Amino acid sequence: MLNFTVGPVMSNKEVLRIGGEQTPYFRNDEFSQVMFENEKLMKEFVCADEDSRAVFITGSGTAAMEATVMNVFNEKDNVLIVNGGGFGQRFVDLCNLHNIPNDEIKLDFGQNITEEILDKYDSKDYTAFLVNICETSSCVYYDLDLISEFCTRNNIFLVVDAISSFLANPLNMARQNIGVVITGSQKALACPPGISIIVLAPEALKRVENNQCKSMYLDLNDMLKNGERGQTPFTPAVTILLQINARLNEIKNQGGVEAEIMRISNLADDFREKVKDLPLEIHLENLGNCVTGVYCINSHAGDIVYALKKDYGIWVNPNGGEVGEKMFRVGHIGDLTIEDNDKLIEAFKDLEKRGILK
Repeated sequence: MLNFTVGPVMSNKEVLRIGGEQTPYFRNDEFSQVMFENEKLMKEFVCADEDSRAVFITGSGTAAMEATVMNVFNEKDNVLIVNGGGFGQRFVDLCNLHNIPNDEIKLDFGQNITEEILDKYDSKDYTAFLVNICETSSCVYYDLDLISEFCTRNNIFLVVDAISSFLANPLNMARQNIGVVITGSQKALACPPGISIIVLAPEALKRVENNQCKSMYLDLNDMLKNGERGQTPFTPAVTILLQINARLNEIKNQGGVEAEIMRISNLADDFREKVKDLPLEIHLENLGNCVTGVYCINSHAGDIVYALKKDYGIWVNPNGGEVGEKMFRVGHIGDLTIEDNDKLIEAFKDLEKRGILK
């Protein structure tokens, strides 16, 4: 299998090796030291202040999104949410579920956020801003510096869902005044799904401390307290946390975050250049490095996705909704190479010869 989806993604041999071992006992100092290192490296990789904290939730990215909404906000907040697709809508749904007052910046599919759009929300007494910085459903990557400037100007607490963009595009919590960053194990960390990660700046920690979360499993105060001893309140996905530790150390030893971002950026640029010679189009200019939305000119996208999987053992992301017939997505994260890009392009060319891609 050659996996070009946006998660779960291809894992390297070391991650696979760890996954093939027996799961060790974890209520001991050895595992605590792993968790201390995981927290230290996560804070380093997102350029968080020293007094920031990171928690590791056994659950998908949505668990981290919900934990953030439940623990950081309450009915006294007035939250502004960028809603440009399925994951922006999820933040809206979570805020509504937990009775957090909110307004939406409703964007069309693939539409970028602009200074003109944000200007409409200046001086409106919003207390927080929620954004999925890469709206993976449409592949649009929003301008984080622009959003950061708007939030700083209006004294708004900023939450960034970087589940798809962590390690694929630059992010600096301290410089960009970000209160919370959310990510997950199955994206550019290239580990199995099952762990989501929340990094909380000091202001976020104060919000959590002063809030009352009506949840046992998603209580961040409990997680933070247990994290002081390098542990989690409940049984975590131990093996995935060991795999994450291996990946974080590998990235650090191979040049750090900047080198990993450059590697993914090169993969994305290479694919986008090579696909130009095919009857496929890339419509968006505001793409991040993690994924490319590809449009079929005269073909059905579902036929392409199915043929790639059935005949070539290559997986790409289908799309749902109104664009499902015309668009599929190609990811650039995980253990992929330029040579893997070539295999995908050759499969496209063969589909063209067979009349499936036209």
